[in-house]
Amino acid sequence: MQVLYFAWLRERIGIPKEQVETNAATVAELVDELREREERYALAFSDMASVKVAVDQELVDMNASLKGAREVAFFPPMTGG
Repeated sequence: MQVLYFAWLRERIGIPKEQVETNAATVAELVDELREREERYALAFSDMASVKVAVDQELVDMNASLKGAREVAFFPPMTGG
């Protein structure tokens, strides 16, 4: 699946997107797999309270299923202004 990173997540990980092969059943399991990859992922996902996630462009929570998902996007909360 395609995994997209936005804002400071992209800066910490160092890439805007990547193709990921995963056996994760949920977003939370995917995050755990990513954290285990390298220190830069562990740092980026160290505080999930400040990260939002969308699966196939629909906002979801960490327990959302990845079955059939083509895209997962991680980004910080948006602020108005």
